[in-house]
Amino acid sequence: MQRLKSKLGILLLLSLVIMVGCSNNASNNEQTEASLATSEATSEEVTTEEETTEEVLIEKIKIVASLFPHYDFARTIAGEFGDVTLLLPPGIESHSFEPTPRDIISIMDAKIFIYTNELMEPWAHAMIENVDSNQTAIVDLSVNIELLKFDDDHDHVDSDDHGHEGEYDPHYWLDLNNAVIMVETIKEALIEAMPEQRDIFEANAAQLSMALIELDNAFFDMAKHVQSKTILSGRHFAFGYFASRYGFDHKSPYKGFSPDAEPTPRNIAALINTIKTTNAKAIFFEELIEPRVANIISEEANVELLLLHGAHNVSKDELASNTTYLEIMTGNLERLKKGLGYNE
Repeated sequence: MQRLKSKLGILLLLSLVIMVGCSNNASNNEQTEASLATSEATSEEVTTEEETTEEVLIEKIKIVASLFPHYDFARTIAGEFGDVTLLLPPGIESHSFEPTPRDIISIMDAKIFIYTNELMEPWAHAMIENVDSNQTAIVDLSVNIELLKFDDDHDHVDSDDHGHEGEYDPHYWLDLNNAVIMVETIKEALIEAMPEQRDIFEANAAQLSMALIELDNAFFDMAKHVQSKTILSGRHFAFGYFASRYGFDHKSPYKGFSPDAEPTPRNIAALINTIKTTNAKAIFFEELIEPRVANIISEEANVELLLLHGAHNVSKDELASNTTYLEIMTGNLERLKKGLGYNE
């Protein structure tokens, strides 16, 4: 009997040893699996960090653009290879803008500076003379564009009044065909700066140009189907190129393009009379400027007040929402249809 108890005790002890051993093995296996999982996660993190580093290391062309259309076209064509800055702070009226010393430094540090011409940016001449051409390529977007002279009813003012110097109208970007030329000029500047990305720049430029041509055709179609071919503006009229391309006349009580200019009471009264005698449906106003005179005319003549966006610059909200030149001009198309009496 005593021997049987001894055997049972030995068996119980062996069972305990085996159970403890299995438990240790399971624990070791769990630790091994956890270690492997941690190793794999760490490996994935390293890979992700390497990929992120690769993304950060993508070479970008630093570009500064003086006006919104130039900025928008440059960022669209350059894509991920562009670091594009709009020189105009959002919401600032372009005709009264003067660059700060910080702006000048930003231009000098850029690979490409894109501007309208010295008619629109008279300050550019002196600055360009001090820019290192080996560091910064200067792109005057007007070089391949046929400039139009100011209309006889638009007197240009001296640069001291923040107007435009010379006899030519600088607002050429409002002609969609000129916009296509601008896209081509910007594309060539980007290829010159980064030739290894030629295919990307050409593809992006081609897509943008196709969209501009489509919108250009839409404006021609609109012009064929409106009751009135006269655009009545309650502010200085920047749409001379636009009117010339699509066959419109225009009237404004203002002379010149100075943001500080004021129309005479006689000119305001003449425009109100024109509205009443022609049965016009709307008077148009410009972006980023309080339409005080246009409001007076609208109320006196009992017509609608509609925005005609010149795309010089955009508001803070428009910039934050990545508004494009195409969106601005499409908005103009719809408002012109409404204000000029479009019939399909």
